[in-house]
Order: sequence, then C-alpha cells, then structure tokens
Amino acid sequence: MEWLNEPASWQRTDDVLQVNVDPGTDFWRVTGYGYIRDSGHVYGEVLAGDLDVAVRIRGNWSAQYDQAGVMLRADERTWLKTGIEFFEGRPRLSTVLTLGMSSWSVANLPDDADDVALRLSRRGDAVEIRYSTGDRPPDLAALVYLPPDSELLAGVMCAAPEGSGFSVSFHELRIAGRD
Repeated sequence: MEWLNEPASWQRTDDVLQVNVDPGTDFWRVTGYGYIRDSGHVYGEVLAGDLDVAVRIRGNWSAQYDQAGVMLRADERTWLKTGIEFFEGRPRLSTVLTLGMSSWSVANLPDDADDVALRLSRRGDAVEIRYSTGDRPPDLAALVYLPPDSELLAGVMCAAPEGSGFSVSFHELRIAGRD
C-alpha cells in the first residue's frame, strides 16, 4: 500500500484506517470552476486490468465539499472518485469522472446513513459503482468508462477543499486484482 499526497496525521490499526484530512486538499480539473486541484489523499495499490475495491466509510463531515471514498487513478488527468461528499448541508453520494476534464454527479443518501459501503468493480473499460447504507442491499450508482489496460492506483481517498479538515475512518478495505 502507498500514499499519494500522504496526510500529516493517519493511523492504520487492524482493519481500520483513520485519517485526519488536511485542509485545502482536493481533486478536480477545470470544469465549471476553472482550476486544477491534485492534492487530495489516496491510499492504495497500483494494479492493472480488472479489479475490485470495497470499503465502509464513516466520517464527521462539516464543511462544504468534505469528501471521502474510493479512487481509481491512472494519472492526474484520468481518474474516478466516488463516495460521500458534504454538499449543501448534508452528506451525499458523489461521483467525479475525470478524462481530461472533471464531470460530477451527486445523489441523495438516506437520512439515517451513518456510514456508506462502496464497491467498485473494473472489468475491461467499465467501472461499476455500487453503494449501500445500513442493512440495505447494494444499489447501482453508476457505470462509467475508464481506459482499459492502464495501471491504476486503486484505493481510498479523502479531501477537505474548503474547511479546516475533518476525520474519517475506512473499515474493511479490500483491494483485489483479477489478472
């Protein structure tokens, strides 16, 4: 496992990764805002081909755009992040696909969602994103394109673009290649 933009404070104990997210961190490219940010934290493994990433996330979101989830990253211009993002006063399911420019989609989570389980499965050029809250069965959030056959840094990500940072915990992280 390796870090991209290692946070100042983090700890991994047994099956839990606890991160204090550094303020002023983010991943974004141009669309709608005109800037490029590539300073968020990612903890994962580099894998080629088909893969699966699964994790359960709990955080204390407080500032606009506080975020944590899963990232698949080929480079600074080609990546996917999905997870929980604090937007307009509440945690939401957020997905950003970046193929040169970022595209963002947001969906409401149930009001009682204390944590979110995510599973990303890459098969060829497609990534299936599934999420669940509580004891609910997993729902399909998106099916997105990523260029096939490229090595990806696959793992968990977090960022705090506007606030003073926050703490997040990642539970039961599983990263597996299929080749």
